[in-house]
Amino acid sequence: MQKIPTSFYERDTITVAKDLLGNFLVHYDGEVERIGKIVEVEAYLGRQDLASHSSKGLTKRTEVMFGPAGFAYIYLIYGMYYCTNIVTESEGICSAVLIRALEPIKNINQKTQGPGLLSKAMGINKHHNRHLLQSDNLFVAQNPEPQNFVIIERPRIGVHYAKEWADKPLRFYIEGNSFISKK
Repeated sequence: MQKIPTSFYERDTITVAKDLLGNFLVHYDGEVERIGKIVEVEAYLGRQDLASHSSKGLTKRTEVMFGPAGFAYIYLIYGMYYCTNIVTESEGICSAVLIRALEPIKNINQKTQGPGLLSKAMGINKHHNRHLLQSDNLFVAQNPEPQNFVIIERPRIGVHYAKEWADKPLRFYIEGNSFISKK
């Protein structure tokens, strides 16, 4: 599988989010190779985006978002679920793409509809935070098959607190895919 290069992530966050759809999240967990096709994502657009963790400024938790593109930003929600994000754009922009849902391709036996469930199914946890996505054990690979699908744009899920940012269409998913987290 051909890894997506770091330069892919150094672009506009919305463009990266849409271009991630249809590609594969790959995690080698010991001897087990887990592969899921990315079917749903959300874009978080830096400090001005009130739904983004970076809107609160530089903290120990968000430090990776302020760094260069192509790193994993993994955090815990509800004290029990990890969320997998990919840092985008140039250093200091603090943007990222949350992976919301995967279509299981290989060695995934749990639900993958939702960011916490997919991280659990993929074996991704806090130890993967700040992980360079060019490694041999966690990366995004280009889907070698031609992709032909319609991308649906909707508001993000669970960001009602984000004022005017709550209704922005920054959630993207593959139309008709049965593995998206919510309609």
